[in-house]
Amino acid sequence: MRNGTTKHHKASPDHDALSPEFVSPDAVRPRHRVVPILITLATVAIAAVLGWTIWLMYFQAPWTRDGTVRAYVVTIAPEVSGRVVELPVADNQFVHRGDLLLVIDPTNYKIDLSRSEAAVQQAQINAQKIAEEGRRRQRLVTESAVSLEEAQVYHSDALAAQARYQQALAALDQARVNLERTQIRSPVNGWVTNLLVQRDDFASVGQNELSLVDADSFWVDGYFEETKLHAIHVGDPAKIKLMGYRQLVRGHVGSIARGINVANAQPNQQGVATVNPIFTWVRLAQRIPVRIEIDGLPEGVVLVAGMTATVQIDSQARSRAK
Repeated sequence: MRNGTTKHHKASPDHDALSPEFVSPDAVRPRHRVVPILITLATVAIAAVLGWTIWLMYFQAPWTRDGTVRAYVVTIAPEVSGRVVELPVADNQFVHRGDLLLVIDPTNYKIDLSRSEAAVQQAQINAQKIAEEGRRRQRLVTESAVSLEEAQVYHSDALAAQARYQQALAALDQARVNLERTQIRSPVNGWVTNLLVQRDDFASVGQNELSLVDADSFWVDGYFEETKLHAIHVGDPAKIKLMGYRQLVRGHVGSIARGINVANAQPNQQGVATVNPIFTWVRLAQRIPVRIEIDGLPEGVVLVAGMTATVQIDSQARSRAK
């Protein structure tokens, strides 16, 4: 039994060497060498693709994070003075073109209109009377009953009376216009903003009382470095990413500004240019405003003048279109 057992244990190493589950360390070592090479090649490939994509985005598709939503603001200043008796709008309220914004007390202007109408009637009667007397004197001249000089005097008086009548008509028109101006209406579709005027406030001529953000005038100003302007042309498609929204806003390049402030060109008190004596080796590129017209607004996006935006220009669209 012992000899049989010993023989059985001696035969087991040969049996294990022939087993398919046994793997030699020399056979595993080449496989371990290939895996790091594959990982390195994949990493390099991914880095190359990302680098190429970033290069295209930065150089071939100009973009800037320095963008601002803009809109025209219409300032409303009364053309007549008086106490505010009606204020049917509230702050941030949307109004349509022609909607009533405020009413100035029209009492004095109604009185002026009545006076002007009476002055017109009086001037008209006087002009007709003097004109008729002038025509009568002219007929008497032919009969030698009135001297030519007297007839000419009456003719001049008739012309002066007619002029006074025209002045009265002009004053009447002005009175009507002033009365109409007591009602201030919205010239645009937009939102009332920063409303400070209240009822019973005194409104003065030319003093800003209301401001409206024109709803039909929104655009985006993208401030691009001057080194990127060569790739930007009017009509290029643009993508606008607002800081407060995930949706992209589509637009196109409307125009490029043709001038910005030059500090060295500002004159001093003597009228000569003020030049900064410090000149650094590192020159920063100037930022040029590029106007982006908005083509469409995604649902749920609310534009507010002054919002921050990132703007990207698709300058390759022209080559693809060709």
